[in-house]
Amino acid sequence: MVFSSLTFWFFYLPAVLLVYYIVPRKLRNWVLFFVSLAFYGWGEPVYILLMLITIAINYISGMLIERNKNKLHLKRMWLILSVVLNLGILVFYKYSGMIVDTINLLPFADINFDAPSLPIGISFYTFQAMSYTIDVYREDTEVQKNPMLLGTYVTLFPQLIAGPIVRYRDVAYDLSHRKETLDKFSRGVILFLVGLSKKILLANQFAAMWQNLGAENAEGILARWAGLAALTLQIYFDFSGYSDMARGLGKMIGFEFMENFNYPYIAKSITDFWRRWHISLSTWFRDYLYIPLGGNRHGMVRQILNLFIVWAMTGLWHGAAYNFLLWGLYFFVLLVVEKLFLLKLLKKAPSFVGHIYALFFIMIGWAIFNFDDMSALFSYLGGLFTAPDGLFSQESASVMLSYLPVTIAGAVLSTPVLRMLNTKLQDKKIYTPLMCVFCILAMLLCTASLVNDSYNPFIYFRF
Repeated sequence: MVFSSLTFWFFYLPAVLLVYYIVPRKLRNWVLFFVSLAFYGWGEPVYILLMLITIAINYISGMLIERNKNKLHLKRMWLILSVVLNLGILVFYKYSGMIVDTINLLPFADINFDAPSLPIGISFYTFQAMSYTIDVYREDTEVQKNPMLLGTYVTLFPQLIAGPIVRYRDVAYDLSHRKETLDKFSRGVILFLVGLSKKILLANQFAAMWQNLGAENAEGILARWAGLAALTLQIYFDFSGYSDMARGLGKMIGFEFMENFNYPYIAKSITDFWRRWHISLSTWFRDYLYIPLGGNRHGMVRQILNLFIVWAMTGLWHGAAYNFLLWGLYFFVLLVVEKLFLLKLLKKAPSFVGHIYALFFIMIGWAIFNFDDMSALFSYLGGLFTAPDGLFSQESASVMLSYLPVTIAGAVLSTPVLRMLNTKLQDKKIYTPLMCVFCILAMLLCTASLVNDSYNPFIYFRF
């Protein structure tokens, strides 16, 4: 089940909120636990068992780490075992096919292996569960002795499928002591509808535009760049829209989740971009991999090695394919170049230079991200800079013109313009009526769009 579906917001969500708010407060986590399992099992009920196993592994590991907190060797042993089991499950379901295919490239290897289907959201909930056990080991959070509360944290449906990656210590208090208020609920509804509008009214349109101007359909340099711009906007509005919906749903039930995107396309460097894009993943890798590896504490050579490991893992986290590894290492190279000298030059240059530089390399990065066929990737990249078929064809020009209004809207809305306007209007009497009008219009337009068009892809479901 996806948030951007009629089933979710006309049936599932009203039923969940109704039950959640009529039961006594002490039963609300039980409600969340079971409705979250139902949400996850809607399309793949068999994988509910896998999630329960993940919960059990981390619950038992946390208890054993706490029990042996004064015996460092035992404490470390239980942590290592927990990490190995968590990553073992993730590797088997997500990477076993890639590993076998890689081995089969050897002339003497011929392994016959049917890769398992990928459980939705396994990368997200595995990282969340691991953060709990690691934080208990570090004594950054108290052990959770109630397995149902830990299960509620891991399965919490608003951020279960596609994040943000919520660390246990950030919601430990809310699990037991959160306060639901009308103000928080109303802000949650608005944020959910903002995310829903991003997804349905913008991301889906850019997905259709990319289909029409993608690798196989675009004719001419300008048409290919327009298609790549559509892909760039689709990925942003798709994923940030889902994150906004998740945060909005969290507010409706009393939780506060971290902001996952901070207008990444206004970045002035790649370093700035990664401070703004998928913030929960970046901070997870920083706190649980980069810093434990030594961070920047052991000289430049060691720091570059640590960055190489982190960005290789970041790429592979997104998918079991070589293009994702290449994508991660592509950003590793850019970040190292910036760290060595380029960032200083960009700070001295006019702002627009940094913006153009960052957007150019971000867009090339999304091309790498999109193509799992290396020959198709390099052919497409070459077509961005050579013109055997001119700038555009008549057909491509027609497509670009038809999507021009939504492209302009997407470009504007990927900047903080509306946030600044919202801040200015918050203290005005007209603010509440405006928000009511927005909510009604968003509901009507999104409903009409889904009823009239079943094309509703979601990129991050494959992670």
